[in-house]
Amino acid sequence: MPGNSSEKQPIVKQFILLLILWFCCSQILAQNSPEQKKDSLPSSENKKDSLSGFDRFNKKAEHLFKILPVPIYSYSPEAGNIYGLAKFNVLSLSKKDTISKPSKLSEVFTASSLGRINASISTQLVFDEDKYVIISYVNYKKEPEYIWDIGNTITDDPEQDIVERFVFAGTALRQVAKNFYVGIPFDVSDYFSIQTDSNSFLVTDSVTGLKGGTSIGIGLAAAYDTRDNRYNPLHGSYILGTALFYPGSWGPYAFSKFALDARKYLNPFNKNVIAGQITTSYANGVVPFYELSEMGGDSQMRGYYEGGLRDNVLVDAQIELRIPVWNIFGVVGWFGVGQVANSYSQVAIDAFHLSYGPGLRIMVDSKHQTNLRFDFGFGPNGIKGFNINFGEAF
Repeated sequence: MPGNSSEKQPIVKQFILLLILWFCCSQILAQNSPEQKKDSLPSSENKKDSLSGFDRFNKKAEHLFKILPVPIYSYSPEAGNIYGLAKFNVLSLSKKDTISKPSKLSEVFTASSLGRINASISTQLVFDEDKYVIISYVNYKKEPEYIWDIGNTITDDPEQDIVERFVFAGTALRQVAKNFYVGIPFDVSDYFSIQTDSNSFLVTDSVTGLKGGTSIGIGLAAAYDTRDNRYNPLHGSYILGTALFYPGSWGPYAFSKFALDARKYLNPFNKNVIAGQITTSYANGVVPFYELSEMGGDSQMRGYYEGGLRDNVLVDAQIELRIPVWNIFGVVGWFGVGQVANSYSQVAIDAFHLSYGPGLRIMVDSKHQTNLRFDFGFGPNGIKGFNINFGEAF
């Protein structure tokens, strides 16, 4: 759930509220759990009795996380009080299939006191002994889009435009060699009810996409994946390349989009992980402003509002250190750079924006090593954001 870098959100208040919710759940579980009866069996024969009270609580909390969604809250002057629920599950689709890596199902719903709505479902389904992977994302939202510029310049006052949209995106991959997949990506995006101020640069510059429209794209994808865990890797590599084409006969705009995501994970000692990622994307043709490459979000350039800067080209990179601290708790720290440009020839070393910050991790699924994450992202000149999500940022 991305934070807004331009909003003065009470970040500390949100974080304290989440910790209070966690503490209250622990007290309820502790009070409702029956007292352990003494067992004459040795501890080696009674593993349950050998667990500490904290570990017994964790097991019960993990069970609840698999069933119940997590409440979330934030605030912004533009949206008001934002309330929502988030759910994340890692599971095996077939008990008979012991080769396939686990699948993922994630849902988020938020609504605000001023009428903002955001609902999404994302999946990564793995089946038939890891031979097939289906990645999908469905989203409906009606909320502000904050835009500094079509370009790489951050202004003092971002423009606020209301955009309503429905998106379905999916990629079906088939394993053709060890760790190597090829497949077909598919995308349907419908943008409507776009509300802009008459003084908006989108209006004065007659930016493509003001009337919205439906875009339908299809293309090719290839992936290389040696990660030991898709949602919290200790080691391995991941590379995903996609090319999507949106014919003019299928929608009001004819354009294409290309993206590359490359990741590397190193485990030098004792489960401390050094993770690195480089991504780039390129949009070409008659591209509506809402389909341009966007910088920011809850996974890349954390702290920057997603889409605050957008253009044809995006280039960004980040490195993160992940350290287990105690039991289910861990911390991370990261440093990232990113920029957008009209073309690759205009990408400049001195034009990169900075992103950095710390994060807290709480393991909510020990079997699949899945974390609930809290990230505080920062950048120069007051850029900041607070993100809550499941799994690692990358």
